[in-house]
This record gives sequence, structure tokens and C-alpha cells, in this order.
Amino acid sequence: MINTTNLQLLPDNKKLQSACKAMAVLDAILCQDWTYRYYSYNSQWSEGEEFFEMRNGEGDQLLILFRNEGAVINGYFSEAEQGEKNKLTDQLPEVFHEFIFGEPVNSVGTTFSVWQLNDQPWTTGIPSEHDDHAEELLSPLDAEPATYVKWASVYFEGSYNADGIPLETVTRIFNQEPLTREMVSSIIGEPEDWDQLIEDLIEISYPYHINL
Repeated sequence: MINTTNLQLLPDNKKLQSACKAMAVLDAILCQDWTYRYYSYNSQWSEGEEFFEMRNGEGDQLLILFRNEGAVINGYFSEAEQGEKNKLTDQLPEVFHEFIFGEPVNSVGTTFSVWQLNDQPWTTGIPSEHDDHAEELLSPLDAEPATYVKWASVYFEGSYNADGIPLETVTRIFNQEPLTREMVSSIIGEPEDWDQLIEDLIEISYPYHINL
């Protein structure tokens, strides 16, 4: 399992970015109301920066910033005792400082922080003396379509077709294939609002071939 002492299982930042986009697309298909989604992605966060967020409604959050140079992950587990942020971010590259020490990260909180810069291995600061619960938050980021299907089948129960969430379609989305009506229909049948889905795809910056 992925945690702050076993970061070699975390995909490199480019593969992770693709997986994050895929998960956000799938959440947008399964839940058109952004309020109740688990994963979201904003490709227009800032110039040269893209943003991924996980929020589970119970106070736990993952905030990830993607840049050309790499990525930084801020994890917050609500039931974990927070360590000293200056230690958790020890030797954090300056390019990530504005994000990690600014908003919304500062208001959310930090129980662990990991980063990858210029194709170097994933790195973390000085570990907390307490359990940071990183495994619960990082393990879903293994970039494996089957991991998403297993989780979403429980979280979005009742929102997809009776025969389940098709692994084949999820794999195609993880492979960044342009989204089509057929792919959407294989998951949920017909969305309530195609225009909303397309708006979400544009925000995520995910390719699609959907004619309205």
C-alpha cells in the first residue's frame, strides 16, 4: 500500500496527473452535482498550474498541484494529530511554497506532504511522530482502473447501470481516450444534462467526441 514510508508505489507525477483527470471525469459522469463528488480537477487553476482535489464529506482532503516541473500532494486526515508543518514540509522545493503555505491548503490543514520534482523520486519531509493516515488517502492514487471501479461501485451505488461499472470503459478513460456517448452510456445510460458534462470535461481538459 502507498504511504509516506512507501512512496515508490506512487505513480510518477505525469501518470498520476492522467489518473487524477480520469477519476474526475468518472465522478462527473456518475454524479453531475459537483457538491457530492469525491474527486474534482481544475485544469485552469492558475497559469501553468492544474489542481486536483479529493474530499470525502467527513473532513478528509487531498489537494494536489501539478506543474511542468512536478507535483506536490497535501494530505489532511481529520482524525490524525497534525505534526509541525515546517517539519512535514522540510526541504520542500520553493516552487511549491505558494501552494502549500497559501490557500486553500493553509485553511484545510496538513497531516502529510509529498512531492516530486524534475523526475526525482517522490519525497516527503520529516515524518510526523503520529500516524498520518497517508495510506488511506494515497492508496487510491495507484492509477489502476480496477482500484477506481472497486471504490466507485460502493460510493456511487445506485448511480450506474445494473450490470455495474464496466472496467473496460474505465480503462479507456484512464488511457485518456476521447469520451464518447457510447462510453458514457456504458456506465450510466443517459446523463441528466449533457451540457453540464461537457462543461466539466472542458474544466478538466479531457478530450471528448460528443455531438449534442
